[in-house]
Amino acid sequence: MTQTPSAPSALTYRDAGVDIDAGNEVVERIKPLVKRSFRPEVMGGLGGFGAMFDLSAKYREPVLVSGTDGVGTKLKLAQQLDRHDTIGIDLVAMCVNDVLVQGAEPLFFLDYFATGKLDVDTTVAVVGGIAKGCELSGCALIGGETAEMPDMYPPGEYDLAGFCVAGVEKSKILDGAKVQEGDVLVGIASSGPHSNGYSLIRRIYDRAGRPADLDLGNGVKLIDALMEPTRLYVKPILELLGGAHGGDIHAMAHITGGGLTENIIRVVPDGLGLDIDAAAWTLPPVFQWLQREGNVPSEDMWRTFNCGIGFVLIVPQAAAAAIGDELDRLALPHWTIGKVVTAAGEGERVRIG
Repeated sequence: MTQTPSAPSALTYRDAGVDIDAGNEVVERIKPLVKRSFRPEVMGGLGGFGAMFDLSAKYREPVLVSGTDGVGTKLKLAQQLDRHDTIGIDLVAMCVNDVLVQGAEPLFFLDYFATGKLDVDTTVAVVGGIAKGCELSGCALIGGETAEMPDMYPPGEYDLAGFCVAGVEKSKILDGAKVQEGDVLVGIASSGPHSNGYSLIRRIYDRAGRPADLDLGNGVKLIDALMEPTRLYVKPILELLGGAHGGDIHAMAHITGGGLTENIIRVVPDGLGLDIDAAAWTLPPVFQWLQREGNVPSEDMWRTFNCGIGFVLIVPQAAAAAIGDELDRLALPHWTIGKVVTAAGEGERVRIG
């Protein structure tokens, strides 16, 4: 007798590893967190196919400035430590600090979160950090994507990307064109390594035996210094730009990958160079530990890490003292770290010594 083959068992999306209900729970839990970041220009709420933002009442000649970034392998450290609540602040900061350089105000932000299997608590913690970073920088978290992709990521791992759109009046764009010989560099303190150099940081940390509780001084543990979120410069710098001395700022630089060696020079016209005085500020303890424990050459320190300087203003010598007073008022620690000089030929345009 011929047997009729049995029908294959039914498969659902959940069987394939994707939990739609978990995704819906994430959305419901993050709604109040996201809403706190909204600005008056946001039209509608979460859940639509596209997010809308009304620019009509804000600018006369609007120029949009966009940026995208991630947080590098700092994510690996966050996942190893099961610390997920501040990595989203890093994500926002890396994007909004970049667009700020051109004098632009971050308007709205979108995020991309991808994982193999959605863990609701972890996802809410990460997106909650993103919402907090947006709130602290006055930028609306207007939308995003949460992607659950089985077999793409090992258990417990996820990836992040962020996308920011900012606005600036065309007449107020900072593009470095005003920078001239004799201008001074005002370096503003970072909060730590921010989100750069973590492939090297993790190698040093692992080789040192992962001394998480090592006291760097003043009761600050090494791991807390390494995980300190990136400083958000947006609100105080926008206030500075809108004040009496805002017009004196010739250019700005966000010190990210490439460190002090490669970032400031990006906003300096051809034919000019930089003379940076490494003795103008004290290398923070976390960077001292990294250099000592990793036996990292100074040249690699300067081009890998921010070394305690997270944002730089280029201003005329005559305005430096007044701008310094404003930075004091805004509670931003700062130092005069160098000056703009004539470049010496076709060679290296940045000297640190």
